[in-house]
Amino acid sequence: MKIAVGGFQHETNSFAPTRTAYDNFTQAGGWPGLTRGEAMFDAVAGINLALPGFIGEASAARHVLVPLLWANAVPGGLVEAAAFERIAAMLITDLAEMGPFDAVYLDLHGAMVTTAHEDGEGELLRRIRAVVGPNTLVIASLDWHANVTEAMIEHADYLTGYRTYPHIDMAETGRRVARWLSVGRRRVTKRLIRLPFLIPLTAQCSLAEPCLSVFRELAAIELQTGVDLTFAPGFPPADIRLSAPTVFGYGPDEAATEKAVTALAKLVLEAEAAFAREAILEPAQAVTTAIDLAWRAKRPVVLADTQDNPGAGASSDTTGMLRALIDAGAQGAAIALMHDPEAAKAAHQAGVGAELSLALGGRSGVADDAPFEGVFRVGALGNGNFIGSGPMWDGAELSLGLMARLEVGGVSVLVSSQRQQPSTQAIFRHLGLEPSALKILVLKSSVHFRADFQDLAEAVLVVAAPGVNLADPVAFPYRNLAPAIRLRPLGPAFAGSRPSV
Repeated sequence: MKIAVGGFQHETNSFAPTRTAYDNFTQAGGWPGLTRGEAMFDAVAGINLALPGFIGEASAARHVLVPLLWANAVPGGLVEAAAFERIAAMLITDLAEMGPFDAVYLDLHGAMVTTAHEDGEGELLRRIRAVVGPNTLVIASLDWHANVTEAMIEHADYLTGYRTYPHIDMAETGRRVARWLSVGRRRVTKRLIRLPFLIPLTAQCSLAEPCLSVFRELAAIELQTGVDLTFAPGFPPADIRLSAPTVFGYGPDEAATEKAVTALAKLVLEAEAAFAREAILEPAQAVTTAIDLAWRAKRPVVLADTQDNPGAGASSDTTGMLRALIDAGAQGAAIALMHDPEAAKAAHQAGVGAELSLALGGRSGVADDAPFEGVFRVGALGNGNFIGSGPMWDGAELSLGLMARLEVGGVSVLVSSQRQQPSTQAIFRHLGLEPSALKILVLKSSVHFRADFQDLAEAVLVVAAPGVNLADPVAFPYRNLAPAIRLRPLGPAFAGSRPSV
């Protein structure tokens, strides 16, 4: 088959104050920046992403692959319409000029919201279908946090999502899409069910219940029925009408597909109470508990600063956890990553060993947050270019700009020039710290840190310090959700939509 391949991804937090512009897609960070044409193959090679997973599997099956582009921006606020239109136009132009194709494969996210389109992926797939026509297969992989819509299902022949969070199976998801071309095309019926409650990110971890059991049963239902299933727990910070967890499937006939998808939806509904059990601590309580645990432990205690998680669109510069550590006199502690390009630059200008008076972080306008003013010692410097480690990032080339380790009291603050979720221990080693030797690790992350840090930790505590990725979706000022959806498991229902500003 002649297959056009590419990727266009963004996870949009509607409540993040800064919009996502075209330049954000061109900058390399955890993943490569925007790359078009043949160079795309080299840019994504060897990375744990669905796109190179698909490329490897499809190439082994001797399909002819034609590169479109790869574009990804760090999760953040609404994607500017101009950015979406510019990148979408590149895709559509190349499809029209280099076709016809037997199939089009895209590595998508599923939670892109633009200033013009609530359903970015649905709109993109609609345009692709209009160009390639009804006889070309349109297939895509989706992120675990996709808010899957009827438009996405309608305009694609096949979609499938990650089955792990932390996302250690991204490349495997791409391979699964490629295998569908050979064995799954008989599965021609589709079914989508939207679930009636939002699931907080910290309750979605696939390493713990209830997701652990749900995905085990998902595999059993697939084996019994021959229906290809996906459970997408969704992305609560997306204030759109169709923000919700979903289950969907592709089967050999309508009866089998309906039975399998309904059975999976029933499992998730029955697990609603289990999704509501996540314990969230306030900063002072979390730090006091961590110090007590660390005094007796041989391994570090990890505090997940979930509300300032840049992987969910937060600014990664709030200072609530730093203040809590300093106030409690914590020793042997480190925070990663504080996004402050100005502080990183100042540290490089001053040099290792210098002392600097800084107002660190706290510049993103988050409520109840402000810069942390103090005297910091420059403990180490880095250029931000290093190879990742752990199940998610092993072999990936990260490019985070100038970095510095700033020390204040008994705390090391790891500062970067690019926002990046600390889901690899390599971030610490790049700045001369061995994470296993520390007492307390504060990670600005919700769940992804568990891929490389959970086995390292004596205990993991989830903390709600200031940030725009609210741990409890009830606290979000939603305006556009579908009426009656429960704002958290077993929580209150949304009273109804209000006009958008």
